[in-house]
Order: sequence, then structure tokens, then C-alpha cells
Amino acid sequence: MSLPGLHAHLESGRGDRLPVRTKQYIQNLLKLNMEAPFGPEWSDEEKIKRRDMVAPEARYIFVHEVSDEDADKALELRDVERPCNCKGSIVGFVHYRFTLEEEVPVLYVYELQLEHRAQGKGLGKFLMQLIELIASQRNSLLILLLFQNGMGAVVLTVQRANPMAMNFYICKLRYTIAAISPSKVNPLGPEKNYEILCKSLDNEAQAVLEVFQLDKALLCIPGSLDTSTYAVNLA
Repeated sequence: MSLPGLHAHLESGRGDRLPVRTKQYIQNLLKLNMEAPFGPEWSDEEKIKRRDMVAPEARYIFVHEVSDEDADKALELRDVERPCNCKGSIVGFVHYRFTLEEEVPVLYVYELQLEHRAQGKGLGKFLMQLIELIASQRNSLLILLLFQNGMGAVVLTVQRANPMAMNFYICKLRYTIAAISPSKVNPLGPEKNYEILCKSLDNEAQAVLEVFQLDKALLCIPGSLDTSTYAVNLA
């Protein structure tokens, strides 16, 4: 795949089959990107995330940067229907799982992390579109083995202390704050430091996971998103 300023090769993976170097890389990138948004909670959160990242149910998409020369070679081989083994260093990844939320089968994005030099090139948007495509596949053998009717939604968690991500997911990708998010479940209760966002893929999931939100449109008016309240990851 090619994006402005970036040629890349995508590779899939599983949490219980990660090479040691890959495991170290994703743990280091996660800490680099997320330690600040989590603040004093990071120490405990990091332990949980490290455990989640190597679980058998963890699925991955790794993004390997490819040189211009290898990208040209890949195009030549594609023309003659031959695979290219060109693969450079990893510059980002998505960690996702197939699970249930309120009895609705969902693809849950645990992490979307990119190196700083890979951000701002459309890679985050591309990866989320790919995730939505995976979730929408009704004839995927893996999905059918786990859930007979396929995925009903894509779900993810965003730290409130991270302003570009809430804007990225809600305004660019049209995600909505889910009905299961703490701010919707108990709006008068203690404020949590995260929101759960979702994009429904069918009416049944929409009825369970989404609530009508006039504020969604308001959040996307320039200047209306309070970046001191919301903060986003990367993309």
C-alpha cells in the first residue's frame, strides 16, 4: 500500500505468536504514545495492557515501512502476479479482538498506535477502514466460527485526556459515544477518564449500542471540541 510520504506492507499476527522483538517494539511504542495521556494511572494500566497484548485472542495488523525501491519492486511483481517479500521496520500496529458487548458481537479495537513519523499521512484512517471491512465480512470463517451472524459493530476506547483522537474518531470517521460508555451509563456519577465509542454495522447493534446524540454534530463544529476535556490517540 502507498500513502503520501509512506510506502507500507501489512502483516497479520496473534498475541500468543509474537516474536520477542515484535513484542518489545509494540510495548515500547504503546508506552511512548500513551504514558502521558494516562498520567499517574499508567503504571497499573501498562501491566494490564501488556498482559492483553499477548493473549491468544489478540489479533494484530502490523504496518511495515517499505523503501521506495522495494515499493517499485512490489509493483513490478504484482503485475506478474508474484508476491513481494519486501518488509521493513514496523511503524505502527492495530490490536483488536472479536468479543461481545451487551450480547452484541463486536470487533473491539484495543490499540491503534503509530510512530510519530507515520502520523498525519492518512494511515490511521486507512487502518480503521480496514478494521471496519474485516468486521463487516459475513463470510469470514474465523468470524463465523466465533459468532454465527458476524460482527454487529466496531468498538474502541479513547482517553478523555487525548484531544486529537476524539476529534479523529467522531468527526472524521463518524463514530459515536456508545450507550455503554461511562458518561452515558451514569452521567451524574463520578467522571471516568475515558469514553467508549462505536460504529454500528446493523440495526440490532445500533439499537443496543447507540443513543441519539445531538451533541455528536456539535462536537464537529470547528472550535466546539473542548480539548481540555477530550484527547485522542494518534491517527
